Amino acid sequence: MPVFPSLRHALLAALLLGAAPLLAAPHPGVGVANPAVDALFATWDSPTSPGCALGVYRDGKIIYSRGYGMADLERAVPISPGSLFDLGSTSKQFTAASIVLLAQQGKLSLDDDVRKHLAELPDYGTPITLRQLLNHTSGLRDYIGLMTLHGTNIDDVTTPEDALAIIVRQKALNFAPGSEHLYSNTGYFLLSLVVERVSGSSLRDFVQTQILAPLGMQQSHVLGRYDDVVPGRALAYAARADGSLRADVSRWMQLGDGAVFSNVEELLHWDNQFYTPRVGGADLLEQLQTPGKLADGSALDYALGLIIQDYRGLRSVHHGGAWGGYRAQLIRFPEQRFSVALLCNQGEIETDPLVRKIADIYLADALEPATDETVASGVGTAVPAPRAEAAKSTKLPRAILAALPGNWRDPETRALRSFELDGKTLYYVRGPSRFAIRARADGDLELVDAPAQITVKLEPAQADAPRRMRWTQEGRDPQTLEQLPAVTLTPAGLAAFAGTYRSEEIDAVQRIEVSEQSITVHRPRAEPIPLSPIAPDEFATGAFALRFQRNGQGVVIGYELDVGRIRGLGFERQGDAPAAR
Repeated sequence: MPVFPSLRHALLAALLLGAAPLLAAPHPGVGVANPAVDALFATWDSPTSPGCALGVYRDGKIIYSRGYGMADLERAVPISPGSLFDLGSTSKQFTAASIVLLAQQGKLSLDDDVRKHLAELPDYGTPITLRQLLNHTSGLRDYIGLMTLHGTNIDDVTTPEDALAIIVRQKALNFAPGSEHLYSNTGYFLLSLVVERVSGSSLRDFVQTQILAPLGMQQSHVLGRYDDVVPGRALAYAARADGSLRADVSRWMQLGDGAVFSNVEELLHWDNQFYTPRVGGADLLEQLQTPGKLADGSALDYALGLIIQDYRGLRSVHHGGAWGGYRAQLIRFPEQRFSVALLCNQGEIETDPLVRKIADIYLADALEPATDETVASGVGTAVPAPRAEAAKSTKLPRAILAALPGNWRDPETRALRSFELDGKTLYYVRGPSRFAIRARADGDLELVDAPAQITVKLEPAQADAPRRMRWTQEGRDPQTLEQLPAVTLTPAGLAAFAGTYRSEEIDAVQRIEVSEQSITVHRPRAEPIPLSPIAPDEFATGAFALRFQRNGQGVVIGYELDVGRIRGLGFERQGDAPAAR
């Protein structure tokens, strides 16, 4: 508390001397205090913590807003409802609206081949439409992941030209356009270039003149450069392993997939646009909220920069964002004319379960009873019942200790999760981190002290089928994981993978070292990643997996890398290879 008296003295001195005050007075927020809502933010509601700005909207008005925690820890500036945050991917709906507006003006069609407007993109033998970019069904690899693998860090200065250059280098897609849905920032970045070339204005200027200004969003804007001065900006932070905080603000300058700055006061105007459209009319709203389809007719829950889902019997329209240490979520329940906007400035804050818990409080009479899955995922109840249940945890049965150790994989996403037994304690292993697992009184398992609440349920064994488990992480859809058989390699077999490999597609080299029953991948400007064998020529940990390739003589000549939103990225061995095993 000693900071505050000194700040008051400094402000008083500044006023007496006729100077501008050092700090703006915090906005008190509006509406009647809601203790149940405030309790959700108690962890961050401190003069020593980053936090969040909250806006609760009903019938076109703010019924409750507040700031929790600090916008700037160095200068002791508190968060207020007027604090500006980077919306991250919540920005995508503004990019989508820009494309629809240009279609209304007759300057493009959503079913145009993107190469009609960006001729420098590779020809993959089949058109990729603007609609597929909007729906994340294009198959294009995510440029953020590509640049990270190249060795670019979030605090490096990067330009749109840098992103376009690495996109153009890609020789293959993740999948055939229209055949799958896989979130990719590449599509929305490319849409920003389409807006620029079709309209003659940058996306920044187009959004400002065509959307923000007509809606009266005077402080909101698309950030043009990383070093632009943004009055009232909340800085962003992330936690180090020891619990201390570090600044986490990006210096990337790509637009379209993010870069809109706004606050919970002005997002009300954008929210009201969906009831009384002042830009683009009813047609714009219909197009933004029409879910996409795959080529086989399968319906998606992703529309144009918006996700349309049912939540406890109510239709919801939402999109979250995460970039650097910023986290955002704007969720709308149209039939109830109720929305929650949440903007946070610490990377560890999970906004999606928080906004749903707030909805649980305000819409309690309209919501259907919470299911086991919504409670287990941390939503569907205003009281953190799963955490309370954990206090009644019991020891793991011997059958669990015997069944869980090893590697488990999601057959759809290929994401890997590993478990190991150390004495009588079972651990979930993620890179260098280990999280103990304990049994809950309800029979499910849970991870202890994990960043997000995670529960695990082992399914009964089935003859002639891999063992399965249900993995549920707070704020995300549950996953079904299948157990992989154990793989043991000889020292000579492991040695065959050692060497240096280069990817032409990202212009980067990776080095592989071997030790006992694992390999380690050394990447540019990144921590080494140890990988375990999950098949004779395949190694993985989490979502990071390598599939090695051999020539006709059995010599390892390269590998394909899967990681996150990138599939099949090719690497070729450099120099002489060890003899075939």
